[in-house]
Amino acid sequence: MPRTPRTSADTATAFDRQVGNLIERGYPAASGLDAERFAALLAPLREAAVAAMTDATHTTEAADTTNAAETTDTTDAAGEPGDEAVTGRVPFVLVVTRSVVPVEETMPRTTLHRGRLPGFVDRSFEPGALERFVATDEVALPGHDAYLVLDVERGEEFCGAVPDDALRTIAGRGRTPLTIEEGIALITHFPQVLVKNKCFSLGGSRSGDRRVPALWISQRAPKLGWCWQGNPHTWLGVASAGGRRAAAPAA
Repeated sequence: MPRTPRTSADTATAFDRQVGNLIERGYPAASGLDAERFAALLAPLREAAVAAMTDATHTTEAADTTNAAETTDTTDAAGEPGDEAVTGRVPFVLVVTRSVVPVEETMPRTTLHRGRLPGFVDRSFEPGALERFVATDEVALPGHDAYLVLDVERGEEFCGAVPDDALRTIAGRGRTPLTIEEGIALITHFPQVLVKNKCFSLGGSRSGDRRVPALWISQRAPKLGWCWQGNPHTWLGVASAGGRRAAAPAA
């Protein structure tokens, strides 16, 4: 799993940076809220992020030396531009769902790392199709408006694999595939994760047919498209997460 933040302050800083990123990218206006109200909507997740990373740190410390060596990488857990392009892994991502900002509004707020062109939704999604791509029964979403997705992997090990086979492997590891909203959140906060020949499917969202949504690079920008579930692609893996967490209920 990704290297976890060293302290609670590191996690809090990483969370605040992600909130600031969303504000800079115009999420408040797209949600119909001002910046202050938008930040207040997300604020309860700050404590959840700290708790989740504390749990992850304790798990890592309890592992034996061999496992610790295998799970240590150079990802910058504080959320600063680090080695995500190499590792494809991040400790946590703040997700704002389509109930707050529609997918049609979040994709244009993505760019490639050091890119300028906005992301876009492929025209192969017929009118109304995106609304039908919802979380599968196997993906238990913890929050209606916003939540955290934890221990995220881009999944390039599955490049060239049949998506259905990859999804079975992911499930066997106790992980779940990312949804459309989670994939967009990942490249919004960590655009360096989306690189040539290491793009990824988002098998956590399905529409009841054979299509699997995916994020890849087209026309020098991120594109949300789809591929058939039985067709492997050498440049397309399957992104997954180790868990999800919502804010603690208000006292």
